[in-house]
Amino acid sequence: MSVQTILLAVLAILTVIYLIVFVLDLIKHKNDSEKGTNFIVMSVIGFVINFFDVFGIGSFATGTALMKAFKQTDDRLIPGTLNVCFCIPVAIESFLFINGVEVEPVTLASMIVAAVVGAYLGAGVVAKLPTKVIRILMGTALIVIGIVIVIQMMGLIPSSGVATGLSGIKLVIGIAANFILGALMTAGVGMYAPCLALVCLLGINPMIAFPIMMGSSAYLMPVASLKFIKEGAYNRKASLAIAIFGIFGVFIGYRFIKMLNLNALKFIIIIVMAYSAVSLFYSAYKDSKK
Repeated sequence: MSVQTILLAVLAILTVIYLIVFVLDLIKHKNDSEKGTNFIVMSVIGFVINFFDVFGIGSFATGTALMKAFKQTDDRLIPGTLNVCFCIPVAIESFLFINGVEVEPVTLASMIVAAVVGAYLGAGVVAKLPTKVIRILMGTALIVIGIVIVIQMMGLIPSSGVATGLSGIKLVIGIAANFILGALMTAGVGMYAPCLALVCLLGINPMIAFPIMMGSSAYLMPVASLKFIKEGAYNRKASLAIAIFGIFGVFIGYRFIKMLNLNALKFIIIIVMAYSAVSLFYSAYKDSKK
């Protein structure tokens, strides 16, 4: 049995457990009224967010912004809703990219495990760090790395970017870095943009980042969602709409991204990192105003 098969089998089990609990909770509360939530609006939001999530934009920041802009749910329910609603779309992304992108098995498995362990063990440590400082450092790092990638694309410094895996010291660096990124996820720093940047710097094909970062998120989200569902700390109508129509967004987005060449993909990665850096700086600015 291959490493990819084992990873996907474990992910399938986690996703099925989540899905059973989610559906049972929806049935139990089928008559509950969630005023202010429009199923059609949330369906459109779910499609759009998950379409761009396939390109590495990330879903939590955009999901939060759109839910607040359209006043679709109580602010206190947003964290739970984001975790619950994206479980299925992100799991599908993982299946598509792990099966559809050639990744060296040891690189894939070790970096996914590192992120999951980082999120589990690093939560306590990261929770003690000033979130504002983390965001400023990550935002600055993304800008610097983005500039390096642009210089590489201009041919001013060498860039390989074609390998399908890591070995030796690069693998050690990749595992250590993904452990840290997993821990930072507990502080609200998304993994997608930093993971894209990490892969580019280590000189492997940027597409390799997609199964790694999506696989990492897919493993973490079902576990977190079970707690939110148990406590009823999420918007059921919004979660159902996004979960259903997000699937369509993922499949259509995946068809588009598979058509891109390496330079086009790197251009998108630069945009993603710039967007993420601005978001981190803005969040740090808001923190300083509290």
